[in-house]
Amino acid sequence: LGGHSHGELAAGIAIEVFIDAFSRHGNQAFADPQDFLVATMQAAHQGIMQLPNDKDVGFPGTTCVAALIQDGVMYSAYAGDSRLYVLRGHAVLHRTRDHSMVQQWVDWGVISEEESRVHPRRNQITNCLGGIEEMFYAESCTAVPLQMGDRVLLCSDGLWGPFGDNEIATSLKTASDSELNSLMLTAYQREGGRSDNITGVALAWDESQDDKSTEQVVSAVLEIV
Repeated sequence: LGGHSHGELAAGIAIEVFIDAFSRHGNQAFADPQDFLVATMQAAHQGIMQLPNDKDVGFPGTTCVAALIQDGVMYSAYAGDSRLYVLRGHAVLHRTRDHSMVQQWVDWGVISEEESRVHPRRNQITNCLGGIEEMFYAESCTAVPLQMGDRVLLCSDGLWGPFGDNEIATSLKTASDSELNSLMLTAYQREGGRSDNITGVALAWDESQDDKSTEQVVSAVLEIV
């Protein structure tokens, strides 16, 4: 999170808390997937709040978006302006709404989506893990039953910022590595190499594929550039 010291520590804590929560749960079905995601995000926030802080810049902070698919239904929760998209066909079926004043102005009709993409306050968020204790909340999203061919994208604002929703939907036709890499490279180029963190993970839903189970939760950093 820009403007706060040691944001990478906050992001690392969020990752570790989620890994630990999934590990402790094992391979059992979740009785309430949405509650699990929200509670885990709250635990990550509390862990971040235990870090030392600089009174001039506040606690380290991070945005977060997490998804869980169970029985063909996707559950999700988020805080800040990292987004989740569900793409169906050539359109955006569902996406999270940023926790920011600029997003609020778009919702109120004060500015357009196009104007929001270049607004000078577009990076100022109103919610995050860490930051200010009383301002944090984990927002859960409506559960989405997935269909064959749906694509799911989770990403930071550095990735979605330079694009409109339609362009993202048409760029990720299959959610392949090459499509995602191309989207990330274009985002970087459009910002002249001065973009925010560009992070994304995408998948295509195919119920015909066999389950790929593991004995323990697997987490890996895919690539840091």
